[in-house]
Amino acid sequence: MRNIIITCIGITMLVGCTRNFEHINTNPYDLYDDELQPDFKLLGDPLVQSMLNILSVNDVSVAQLQQNLMGDVYSGYMMTPNPFQDNRNNMTYDLLDNWNDDAWITAYGNVMPNCKFVMDRSRGKYPDFYAWAQVLRVLAMHRISDIYGPVIYTHYAVINPDRSIDYDSQQTAYYAFFSDLDSAINTLSYYAKNATKRHFTDFDLSYDGDYIQWVKLANTLRLRLAIRISKIDPDKARTEGEAALNQSYGILTTKDDNFNIDISPVTHPLNVICNSWNDIRMGAPMESLLCGYHDPRLPYYFLPMDVKDSIYRGIRNGITITGKDTYAGFSRLALLPSYIQLLTASEAWFLKAEAALYGWKGAGDAQTDYETGVYTSFQQYHVTSGFNNYIHNSTYTAKAYADPQNAANNIYKGDPHLSTITIQWDPFASTEKKLERIITQKWIAVFPDGQEAWSEFRRTGYPKLFPVVINNSGGKIATETFIRRIPFIQFEYATNIAGVNRALLSLNGPDNGGTRLWWNKP
Repeated sequence: MRNIIITCIGITMLVGCTRNFEHINTNPYDLYDDELQPDFKLLGDPLVQSMLNILSVNDVSVAQLQQNLMGDVYSGYMMTPNPFQDNRNNMTYDLLDNWNDDAWITAYGNVMPNCKFVMDRSRGKYPDFYAWAQVLRVLAMHRISDIYGPVIYTHYAVINPDRSIDYDSQQTAYYAFFSDLDSAINTLSYYAKNATKRHFTDFDLSYDGDYIQWVKLANTLRLRLAIRISKIDPDKARTEGEAALNQSYGILTTKDDNFNIDISPVTHPLNVICNSWNDIRMGAPMESLLCGYHDPRLPYYFLPMDVKDSIYRGIRNGITITGKDTYAGFSRLALLPSYIQLLTASEAWFLKAEAALYGWKGAGDAQTDYETGVYTSFQQYHVTSGFNNYIHNSTYTAKAYADPQNAANNIYKGDPHLSTITIQWDPFASTEKKLERIITQKWIAVFPDGQEAWSEFRRTGYPKLFPVVINNSGGKIATETFIRRIPFIQFEYATNIAGVNRALLSLNGPDNGGTRLWWNKP
């Protein structure tokens, strides 16, 4: 792992959210519009950089702090065998300021300024590029809001007389996300029906410039965000969710619709973090659920610790680790392909299943959606031959967890943190049990996107995860309710204190890891 002490000079060069708007929002390519206009390179290249920084692929050390040692671990997917900072780190809830800034810095240094650059130059001239930038901006920034809460979005690049910049409350940001998606969907739908040429094919790292695919992605993203706020703002959620479900081009439906950002020939950051740095391994909840369910996707996610006996071992989060060698032999991640997976058709089916529970128009039947979500995930990993036995199994549950290195970390049968939900759909179950079943399978299918899995765990409490054994938060984060968010970065306190203080009023709690986000209703 890189030296995590980031200097203020380095941050100043990267960050695009406070004092350096005038500089950052000038043309970073130093070319006139008419020089690149014929092939749209002036508009396309910045959006390529935006795509490549939703999860950083050019600097693995950034990706490690941007998501891996945060959402990937907090979701229960993974855990590090490395006792960073003498085991007083974010894994044991001793949140380190210099670990908490990479997600923010990357978004405001590499995504927001590039999107703004394109939107400023395409407004009224190239509506399809403007819409594409809108979708990418929402894709990136809802993840940032789901980490910190209030974010700088509608006020981005708007500097107050006192040189501060205003944050949006998370509710305001989400409403702006919906507005941007609605606008983008309308524009891209027009191009899907009327365009004779795909204008951003040369720059699109996922869909080859296919307008219809981008509309389907935007609809699915809109549905994701609608479901996210369904507990706290059910009327708005229904309005936005039904708009997505009933739009003419629909949502993602097959594995070929998956939104994967092609990063070849670069390898996936997790391959480096796991295999070169030995800094990440399987998480204990993954062992418990995938092994307990005899899930055929298991070997596509992780490698057995003991190949001969097919033994998989995961590490429990927030435990005593005295040396890296203690748990380094536990299950590695299977080699990931050279793309970043950010939204899949299987997730779309699970979103529909939950929408069906709430009676949203166009959601269909919850059981059919649920089973199709599992099947679509199986298709993604080419294990469909095992689907029928899996989906009709009503006895398999998560297995108890045993740590062979330290029995104090064990989770035994009957422990309230051990999931008892089965796989087969039960039409007579309560709505809450149906939700638990949907989210548990969704959690499995969304892998390896730990950021999304962590968000859904915070929203629903599912699947059941194991709390940390060591809690060094000093009472700021309740062990039984898990970490809820990441505090605002210190550079913002140093350069935008007035903006931060106003943002705290909408946070409705102290700026620490125990304060719930707006959509995270108790």
